Amino acid sequence: MAAKNAEEYIQTHSKWEKELRELHEIMLTTELEPSIKWGAPVYTIHGKNVLGIGAFQNHYGIWFFNGALLNENTALLVNAQEGKTKALRQIRFEKEDEIKPSALLPYVKEAIQNQKEGKVLKPVKNKKVATPEKLSEAMKKDNELKINFEAMSPGCKREYAEYILEAKKEETQLRRLQKIIPMIKSKKGLNDKYL
Repeated sequence: MAAKNAEEYIQTHSKWEKELRELHEIMLTTELEPSIKWGAPVYTIHGKNVLGIGAFQNHYGIWFFNGALLNENTALLVNAQEGKTKALRQIRFEKEDEIKPSALLPYVKEAIQNQKEGKVLKPVKNKKVATPEKLSEAMKKDNELKINFEAMSPGCKREYAEYILEAKKEETQLRRLQKIIPMIKSKKGLNDKYL
């Protein structure tokens, strides 16, 4: 069952209940509006997401939707997925970590100010997809493969291209190419089998 409010979410995480409640109380001292999005507490200003709190198996924390734009308060921030996450930043806590409102509020206030000023990192759209040489060669020999690949969304094309290019050895690239050719011909995305 999805939480309807922050209190319900907090109560479902007994391991971190006390800590989440402390974070929630800190957020309530600001002008942020609490809500639930993606099943977790998210705090907004003028309807725009500023930050959220969450609990995980080994840690709990605060995530800032545009944390990469924080300039003055950065020491506690971490990028959850280096190289993939552009804007999101987290402050992570583990058991026994002390929650200090005086240390956290400057981050929160700067994030609020950035949102009020309209500062956001926009996602890069329509990045040109670099088709791997091995896939290009295969498409020259197989028109059906070429037509179906070109009809795919840029995201699907990128997934296939990265799947081949991530392989370091040529034989692995060739094996991966052979694996994806039937998928492309059947107009499936690389990860459609998991849906």
